[in-house]
This record gives sequence, structure tokens and C-alpha cells, in this order.
Amino acid sequence: MSISIENKIALVTGANRGIGKAIVESLINHGAKKVYLAVRDLSSTKELEDKFGAKVVTIKADVSSTTSINDLAKQATDVDIVVNNAGIGTPQATLGENVEKDFAHQLEVNAFGLLRIANSFADTLIKNKGALVQLNSIASIKNFAHLSTYSASKAASYSLTQGLRTELGAKGVSVLSVHPGPIATDMGSAAGFDDGAATTVVSEGIISALKAGDFHLFPDEMAKQVESAYQSFSDNVVLADFSA
Repeated sequence: MSISIENKIALVTGANRGIGKAIVESLINHGAKKVYLAVRDLSSTKELEDKFGAKVVTIKADVSSTTSINDLAKQATDVDIVVNNAGIGTPQATLGENVEKDFAHQLEVNAFGLLRIANSFADTLIKNKGALVQLNSIASIKNFAHLSTYSASKAASYSLTQGLRTELGAKGVSVLSVHPGPIATDMGSAAGFDDGAATTVVSEGIISALKAGDFHLFPDEMAKQVESAYQSFSDNVVLADFSA
């Protein structure tokens, strides 16, 4: 299903910096009439508020809290597009003293966070025939050893995104799974990637993918290399209908 941004109301989690901030800017530049900035720190969106004025509304939200996300959904009942960008990515190998604690924390944000967003906003998105955009990663398809727990948490969120495509798609909601490679953000630098692609590659790619009605977006150069190798599996397994 094709989704145009023009005159739509959107919500972006983790909207205050990096990819989230770029997504907000792209949404407004392409005609969104209002964007909710869902962030943990209400003071962190001042630059966006100064730039866009009444077109942005900052709301306190934490994807690691079910109560917080339920409250968020009650305040944003007019949204057409929800972009779940909030996530964490700490370097952690599979072997290590703190691996269980680290993995649990990353699952709490990266996978359970998606479940909270999807379940809290499902009725609104179904009513408005809207779209849910989930920021996954090429690490959701390929485990990177020094980012093993992050990769596993994103693999979980990608699997859940596929489930949401089936369930929400049957009710008229578009679902987009975004799989960037290294991007020039604080998280990318912390993971050891210093030459990542611009955040706008992701944000502008989302606009184009929603318009095209795509399920997958591999926005940057490295991601596109993964996409070319993954395409056959995607077409014949991920997007195939096994219900018959």
C-alpha cells in the first residue's frame, strides 16, 4: 500500500538526535502537518521545536516501559504514521561475564519496545489506515560478533516486524522494516563504524519506501550489498505466503 507523507500526522520515537531527528526533518520537508517527538528527555528536542514551531509536539515516552507507551498512544490518537526508531546498541560479544544482562537490556528496548509500540498504536493505525515503520538493521540478518547481543535483539525485532506485516497488513496498515548498515551516528561510532552513511540516506529512503509500498528498505551502500544477496530468500521465504 502506498503511503504519501503529505498532510499526514506522524510520531517518531527517539526523535531528538541521529536517525530519528533526520526522520522528523524529512517528514516535515515532505509535507507532514504534525510530528510527535517521543523522547525520554523533554529538553532534548529544543532545536527541532525552534526550527519547526507548532509542527512538532514533544511528548515524554520510554519504549522500555509499557505504561509510558500506553500513555503515549492515548495522547497521539490522530497519528497516521508511527516510526519506531528508538533503540540501543552496545558492543557485546556472545561470550562474556555480563552477556545475559546486556542481552536482556537490549531485548527490552529493541524487541519488547516494538511490541509495546505496535500493541498500543494498533487500533489507531487500523482506524486511520496508516503505517508502522520499524528501524531494524543489517545486523538483524547477519550477526556481527562484537555486536552479538545487539544483532540478536534486532533479529528478534525483525521477526516481530514480519509478524506485524501479516497481522496489521490484513487490516489495511502498511508495515516497513528498515535495515541500515553503518550510519554516521553516536551509536554507529560506539560500535566502531567511523565512516557511516548520512542519516538522511535513511530518512529519505523511508519516505520513498512508504510511497512505493515496500516492506524492506536497505538504504545505504553496505545495506544494498546485503539486500542483493538476501533478495531471493526474501522473495521466496520472508514475503511468501505459506498459509496454503
